[in-house]
Amino acid sequence: MGFGDELMATGMARGAKARGKRIAFGNGRQIIWGPWSKSMFRHNPNIARPGDEGASDLEWVEHYKGHRLYNRVRGNRWVWNMQFRAQPGELFFSDDELGFAERAGDGFVLIEPNVPLQKSVAVNKDWGVQKYQAVVERLSHDGQRVVQFDYGRNRLSGVDILPVPDFRHALAIEARAALYIGPEGGLHHGAAAVGIHAVVLFGGFIPPAVTGYETHTNLTGGVAVACGSFNRCEHCRAAMSAISVDEVHEAACSYLRRGCGDRSSAKTMLQGSGPV
Repeated sequence: MGFGDELMATGMARGAKARGKRIAFGNGRQIIWGPWSKSMFRHNPNIARPGDEGASDLEWVEHYKGHRLYNRVRGNRWVWNMQFRAQPGELFFSDDELGFAERAGDGFVLIEPNVPLQKSVAVNKDWGVQKYQAVVERLSHDGQRVVQFDYGRNRLSGVDILPVPDFRHALAIEARAALYIGPEGGLHHGAAAVGIHAVVLFGGFIPPAVTGYETHTNLTGGVAVACGSFNRCEHCRAAMSAISVDEVHEAACSYLRRGCGDRSSAKTMLQGSGPV
């Protein structure tokens, strides 16, 4: 998963420093960090760094690249650990990151139509750019400001395109949003970490009971089983297809102030973002 795995890890570590402990993510002997750990764990007093293995305040958690607590491999799919529950993560932003985010304003809807194309599972998590565009048009008609991060692809019309230098700066901007709309992944974990509501399109790949959050609306298309297939899956595609534009728009409006969805509304105020 990448950034999402490390954001979930910060949730596992939350509050450790207050207990006089630091969480060591590794195998009990070696602290093991992945490619995104340094970025997501930056400034976090609850997490031990590689090289701290001999410290006396460590609590070991076996959550690291190649050994995640929420799934395991079976053949050509993930098997989900239905006992696992994601806890909202925690981020410690720098003054530079917060200052950068201020320029984006606040009270907007952040939308993300992109899925990680480098992963074979991306096709099973893709709702479709045209559907996202339809949601943007409805929210814009409601008077909402909608923004999207700039990845150089799948740019929607009628949104403010925001370039960001890295994912931490993107999350600092997300903290100023009223709502996130997009697929299960890094930004939905980020929404939980910065305390904002979200409408998350899960489909049939991964169960919301495992990596979803109670403060979000998690849409599955009505499927009862999340298959975890590594490859293109008609079950997952059918689940995504079953999620309608109406359903996403109505879920978004449930989090926004009165006036969303009212076609006579000229402008609607948004709820403020949660704590950073």
